[in-house]
Amino acid sequence: MAQDIKYAKAVERLDEIISQIEGEDIDVDELSVKVKEAAELIKVCKARINKAEMEVKKVVEDFAKEGKDNG
Repeated sequence: MAQDIKYAKAVERLDEIISQIEGEDIDVDELSVKVKEAAELIKVCKARINKAEMEVKKVVEDFAKEGKDNG
């Protein structure tokens, strides 16, 4: 499930989880489930950020190379 979620939705869900943990009295079992979900969402977000960073670097490198070839 978490692997298919968009970055913005994952961050939104993380905010919801944090609010629930901070603002409510939840039992240990529910807390455990929320923490596991949050950890999975964080992994997804980190992977998306890393992928975007690599794509941006590639575009910049290609642009720089193209500029040198035309220079």
